[in-house]
Amino acid sequence: MLEMFEVGPCEDDYQLGFLIGQRFCNQIRSRLAGDLILQNQLLPFAQTPQAQPLIKALSETNQKKFPRYWAELQGTAEGSGVPVLDIILINFRKEILPFISKTAMKSNADTADDCSDILIVSDSMAIAAHNEDANIALVGHVYLIKGKLSNGLSFIAYTYAGELPSCAFGFNSQGLAFTLNSVPPTEAEIVPAGVGRNFVSRDLLEATSIEDALARIRSAEVSVGHSYNLIDIQRRMILNVETASGSRISVHEVGTTPFFHANMYLHLQVQQVHDENSISRQKRAAVLPQGSKTDFLSLLGDAEDTKYPIYMTGPTLYTLCTARIHQLW
Repeated sequence: MLEMFEVGPCEDDYQLGFLIGQRFCNQIRSRLAGDLILQNQLLPFAQTPQAQPLIKALSETNQKKFPRYWAELQGTAEGSGVPVLDIILINFRKEILPFISKTAMKSNADTADDCSDILIVSDSMAIAAHNEDANIALVGHVYLIKGKLSNGLSFIAYTYAGELPSCAFGFNSQGLAFTLNSVPPTEAEIVPAGVGRNFVSRDLLEATSIEDALARIRSAEVSVGHSYNLIDIQRRMILNVETASGSRISVHEVGTTPFFHANMYLHLQVQQVHDENSISRQKRAAVLPQGSKTDFLSLLGDAEDTKYPIYMTGPTLYTLCTARIHQLW
C-alpha cells in the first residue's frame, strides 16, 4: 500500500518540509543509502573543485526564484535527519549529472526516468494515463503527500523520498493535474545553474488554472528541458508542453487523435540523445489499439518487447505505478 500523509496548513514552508521529512525519515534514509547514483556519482563529484561552483550557483538560483520551496527542501533534510547536501543532490540530479565527466561515471550511470503517457480528448472521454517508471532503487521509496496550504489550496502529489513533491504526477483542488516525462537533450543544450525541474513541478501544484500553469513553466529559465502534460479537468483540456533551456517551449493541444509520449521530444526542435528505449516504446504504442479506456490501460501494461517493454519490471527500470486521470460521458 502507498501511504498518504496529510500535512498543513503550516506556519511556514520550512515546517511543511520538516513534517514530511520527519514522517518519512526511514524511507528517505533508506533511499539515500541505496541510491547508487547518489553514492557513486553525485556525492564524489560534489567534493571536487569543479562541482562546488555549480552546486552553489544552482542553490542560489533556485533559492532566489523559489524561496518557499527552498525552505521546504531544507525542512525535509532537517526533519529526516540527513545532510542537506544529499537532499540538494537528489533534487538537482538531472541538472548535475551532465557535468560529471564520462571517465568519472561509474558502470551504474544514470538511466533516464522512462515514463510513458497516452492522452486523448474526444466527445466521449478525456483521459491522461501515465506509467511512472524509475530506477529500481526507488521501489518502496515513494509516498503520497496531501498538502493543505494557508490560502485554501490543497494538492496530492506522488513523491520520491527526499524530493520535492512532485517529480512524477499530481493534482490540486483547482482541478489542475499534471504528469511528467523526462526528455534527453544533448550536452550542448544544457545550461548550467538554471532553475531545477523539481522546483518547476513543485510550483505547478499551486497553479490556479491551465493558463497559470503554462505561465509558471514559461517563466522558469531551466537548465534542462522537460515534457509536461497539463490536464484541466473541468474544461476537458489536455496540453503537452515540451521545454528546453533558453526559454524554449512548444505547446500541443491534445484532441481526438490519441497522443503517446515517451522520453524524446516530439514537437519542440531540440538536439537530443537517441534513446532506443523511448523509440521502441513509441513504435510499439503506435500499433496497439487506442480506442477505449481499456485499450489505454492495456497499452501501458504492454510487455511484448522484452528488451524495451512499455510496462517495466527491471532489472534497472521499474514501473512504480500507473495513474489515470479522466472524465467520461
